[in-house]
Amino acid sequence: MQPLSTAVHIMHADPIMTVGIHAVLADQPGLRVTTHLRQPEAQRVARVLVTDYDNGVALARQAGAASQMPGVLVVTQFDKEWEVRLAMDAGVGGYLPQSCGPDELAHAVDLLVRGQRYLSESMTRSVADSLTREALTGRETDVLQLLAQGCCNKSIARKLGIGVGTVKTHVKGVMSKLDATARTHAVVVATQRGLIRPGAGSAIQL
Repeated sequence: MQPLSTAVHIMHADPIMTVGIHAVLADQPGLRVTTHLRQPEAQRVARVLVTDYDNGVALARQAGAASQMPGVLVVTQFDKEWEVRLAMDAGVGGYLPQSCGPDELAHAVDLLVRGQRYLSESMTRSVADSLTREALTGRETDVLQLLAQGCCNKSIARKLGIGVGTVKTHVKGVMSKLDATARTHAVVVATQRGLIRPGAGSAIQL
């Protein structure tokens, strides 16, 4: 059982998720759960911040530059390998899918209160899978981004200031590393792996 002074603040962007998370954590002994504090106050008094993906990554990066910051637990629908790796590399202390059960949520919060980290089993598999694949280079990522925007080789060459032959080489590298059979297939695979968010028209360097 945690001491009564242990505060957990929920600052999730989804109000429905906020209600659900609060309902679960409010029943846990030794936790004082809040939802309406301003961010500076929450960062000062809480031991754990439960939040969405974008806020969680931003808060974790702030924590890296601060001497004392609460642990950050992300509860999100984002489950692609790079999304998970990006968050954990930023310093997020815990990462859960929105489909997690009440017991797992409570367990993750308890570990973060104790200064430990938590990554759900499904997220762990996702990250492990990504580490077995050959990484894209920075230039290959640039080319992939422009492929996702529907650019042809000449257009990519012009935008990146490189030759058309070099673009073809990078496209070949992208397709090989993504095990894709066509340019459009490469974009689909990249989207499925979280290298490109659907509708974003951009890629994230792996």
